[in-house]
Amino acid sequence: MDFHRTPLAILTISAFLAMSQAVSLSHASDGDHDRARAALASGQILPLSQILARLEKNHPGQVIEVELERDQGQWIYEIKLLDKDGRRKKIKIDASNENILSSKTK
Repeated sequence: MDFHRTPLAILTISAFLAMSQAVSLSHASDGDHDRARAALASGQILPLSQILARLEKNHPGQVIEVELERDQGQWIYEIKLLDKDGRRKKIKIDASNENILSSKTK
């Protein structure tokens, strides 16, 4: 699959299907998808599949929602998941380098 030409929504769904996890995608305008595709194509952000693979190693669980946000010039993947104990986690990851910015458990 050519990630540079694939719309972010399809990329997101494909990554989740490959990992056999359920997905709830946030609604976004077409402009948001265009900006996200451009960021991926230009190398500003890493593919979601790469982010999820690393996340699965360090934070196993079922992903229930993913958002890609732009906050003060920084691209951030916000991922909500259910951990192995059934607790809900919200993890914010720098989309450019996979660094975890924050993690909250409820």
